[in-house]
Amino acid sequence: MTTKLLPVLFLLYCGIGFSQDQDTYDVLTIAFYNTENLFDTQNDDFTFDDDRTPEGKDAWTKEKYELKLNHIGQVVSEIGTELSGHSPEIIGLCEVENIRVLEDLLNTEKLQNKNYKIIHFDSPDRRGIDNALLYNTKVFTPTQSRNIEVLIRNEEGKRIYTRDILVATGRIQNENFAFLVNHWPSRSGGEKASRNYRKSAALVNRKICDSLWAIDPSLKIINMGDFNDDPKNKNVKNVLKTSESPNQFQFYNPMLKLYKKGVGSLAYRDNWNLFDQILISGAMMTKNYEHFQYYKAGVFKKDYLVTSTGQYKGYPFRSYGYNGYLGGYSDHFPVYLYLIKKKNPR
Repeated sequence: MTTKLLPVLFLLYCGIGFSQDQDTYDVLTIAFYNTENLFDTQNDDFTFDDDRTPEGKDAWTKEKYELKLNHIGQVVSEIGTELSGHSPEIIGLCEVENIRVLEDLLNTEKLQNKNYKIIHFDSPDRRGIDNALLYNTKVFTPTQSRNIEVLIRNEEGKRIYTRDILVATGRIQNENFAFLVNHWPSRSGGEKASRNYRKSAALVNRKICDSLWAIDPSLKIINMGDFNDDPKNKNVKNVLKTSESPNQFQFYNPMLKLYKKGVGSLAYRDNWNLFDQILISGAMMTKNYEHFQYYKAGVFKKDYLVTSTGQYKGYPFRSYGYNGYLGGYSDHFPVYLYLIKKKNPR
């Protein structure tokens, strides 16, 4: 297994507060990244991807595509390494066009030797963007995966096409896990006008979780994505049922504390939002370290991911901005969290 063993003395310095004995811990890093339109250069007749072609508005060339792949590969490879010493075991992605771009991503220099495999399904989104899950095959053994449709209609009864919710179940060190990857409808038209679209996605999400727990009440569920809502918003807080002290059928949202401190993963008109979140079910909050438990969470914000000059200084360094191609990474920062488990518990 690729998780790194950490002496308790080191964990003490990190603030966990265990006694100074000889116990060591496995560290599991879970990450999520909105990649900002990771498209290949080929035109798909069935989606609105015309801009992201060599002849399109964005003049999306092979060189730009390969630079984007290498950028995303670099970011993924480095998330959480300060504590774990290795790349994340599990990474949720959104705004990826298809399986081809994911395969190309895993063939980049930074990821080609990381033992990652892909779980991906095509979504009905009109832009042609999907969700995906990358996992380290030496750590996570999938047992089942599927995509769950989010069916939304507007007031006129017209369907609003959005991303499916990706669901993958499996085992890590003989513990049962489920991972949900979300990309809820945007705030196009305003937060209030679009709120019920996200509520529809939240209700589907909660129904999935309840169904999973009906089969296995002890299941550890990690619920991640770009929710296009902040941790305080009702669709996240009330519909998904988050709590500071969750029971086994509720979620703890570590992003809420970060949000209250003004931390964000994206910015718009000088306001920061934390739409990118990773929620964990109550089974990972019991402090029983004979099983995987929550340790800490963060927003991955290395200097190279941040715009260094100009009007948008401090914002994510994105691929495209209002003035055209910038050659950056994404308009979102990735988010991550650590789970830890006592090694060889006595």
